Amino acid sequence: MRLVFFTIVFFISSLSPNLMGQEALNPLQQLQVDVVYLSSNLLEGREAGKQGEQLAGRYIASRFQEIGLEPKGLGGSWFHPFEFDFNSNPHATTGGEKRTGRNVVGFIDNKAPQTVVIGAHYDHLGYGMPGASLYVGDPAVHNGADDNASGVAAMLFLAEYLKNDTKARGNNYLLLAFSAEELGLVGSKKFIENPSFSIGNINYMLNMDMVGRLNEETVLAINGAGTSPVWKNELSKISVGGIKIKTTDSGVGPSDHTSFYLKDLPVLHFFTGQHTDYHKPSDDSELVNYQGIYDVSMFMATLIENLNGAGKLVFTKTKDESQQGASFKVTLGVMPDYVFDGEGMRIDAVMDDKPAMKAGLEKGDVVIQIGDVAVKTIYDYMDGLAKFKKGDKAKVKVKRKDQVVEKEVEF
Repeated sequence: MRLVFFTIVFFISSLSPNLMGQEALNPLQQLQVDVVYLSSNLLEGREAGKQGEQLAGRYIASRFQEIGLEPKGLGGSWFHPFEFDFNSNPHATTGGEKRTGRNVVGFIDNKAPQTVVIGAHYDHLGYGMPGASLYVGDPAVHNGADDNASGVAAMLFLAEYLKNDTKARGNNYLLLAFSAEELGLVGSKKFIENPSFSIGNINYMLNMDMVGRLNEETVLAINGAGTSPVWKNELSKISVGGIKIKTTDSGVGPSDHTSFYLKDLPVLHFFTGQHTDYHKPSDDSELVNYQGIYDVSMFMATLIENLNGAGKLVFTKTKDESQQGASFKVTLGVMPDYVFDGEGMRIDAVMDDKPAMKAGLEKGDVVIQIGDVAVKTIYDYMDGLAKFKKGDKAKVKVKRKDQVVEKEVEF
């Protein structure tokens, strides 16, 4: 594994001539090395339980060891293995292939009474798992640079930062790289069910899932801000890299923080937004904003330092916002911009051959009305869609730059 690591370092150095001759990589270079390796074709998309994911897990363990963490997996190893059933038919309820996933677990022991969990999943979609990939075409490696090599790189950055940080010794730190998140948060659920560490000592959990595409608006989505009364006040105090935050309250969402929230633990999920390469082979390392990962990581490090003397955080149960909004039988065929902080629902991408594209809607349009429903939030948008069925037509109003444009959509 170290041979592969140095191969990646050499590759990066060929892009940055000043890298060679340095005794150690600087943090920004190390972030790039981690993302480039984890999202390389060598790992074949890191499908849960397959060889590529196992290579990724060994790499993470080697980085933990290099940083100076203690192994906290089962039996004193770096790994927390678990069995699961993989079925290529996502709708099947029986059968399937028996596989083994492995969470990777490292620990910083500051002899403190509580421990903070910092997690990110490291699996992805292999050559395009049915029901998950949004790619149409022959099987191709889904490298998952943003989803979620970026989150793992940020976790490794924080591991090294906290290992050497004298301002954050009021907690211990458990670093967790989760397997099989893409199959339904399997790795984090298995860890909570059969932990290699006492969850009764956990203070709070921070989760990074897709933190590699911080855009020019520098908006960072932080979910779970209602899970403790301290979160919003503390988050509002932090100023790093020009980052602006957009929070949601719910502790339930489509990532591994949910497994910890359901054990009555305060959680936060950090996310820089969806994009057109999500769950496609095009989610590659050259599209990642490495300075953005660094800024998000420093934002989190500042939060951890600010909470150093706060003791055990109070937990608050939240309404499940992921279930807010009515169910609907039609789709507009767009990808919402989840970090948009204005009024309406901004379109981040328009899908090929879908109603929005056929009607002439464009990336960047802000939906302000569907039929007779005014759209001020993404939940209004879902409520508007719920009023229609396949074959219906609807007037959709959008803001396009300084103009209001009306289009007729056929679902």
